Amino acid sequence: MTPRCCALTVLACLSLISPLSFAATGAGGAAPAKSHDYPTEGRVEYVLGCMDDNGHDFVNVYKCSCAIDKISQVLTYDDFVEQSTFSKYATLGGEGGAEFRVDRAKAQTKKFRELQRAAYKACGIGQGSGSAGVK
Repeated sequence: MTPRCCALTVLACLSLISPLSFAATGAGGAAPAKSHDYPTEGRVEYVLGCMDDNGHDFVNVYKCSCAIDKISQVLTYDDFVEQSTFSKYATLGGEGGAEFRVDRAKAQTKKFRELQRAAYKACGIGQGSGSAGVK
């Protein structure tokens, strides 16, 4: 299966999963939590990255979709992009990585990793599956 085909499969699954994930998060018939509007491409990119870190088992499509749904309930898309970018490049060495090592960047990285860790826990990612989990 080609990477494009995999991305299309995940995209198709996400279009079915997201409404179900939101419905499942409501407690006792209460209205589901408000979610910020993320573009589909952003959600798919997150899910594919999550699956790269945690395994390409089909169940991880659901778990990683759950995680981005949880994150989108807390962060606007712009904040998500900023915090996840700082987190991704926090260990970038050399002069090019200097802007990712300033105090503001470190604070954003810490916030994102804590939020992602909580989302992973709530969605059952990295629990007893031998996966990499949040870095």
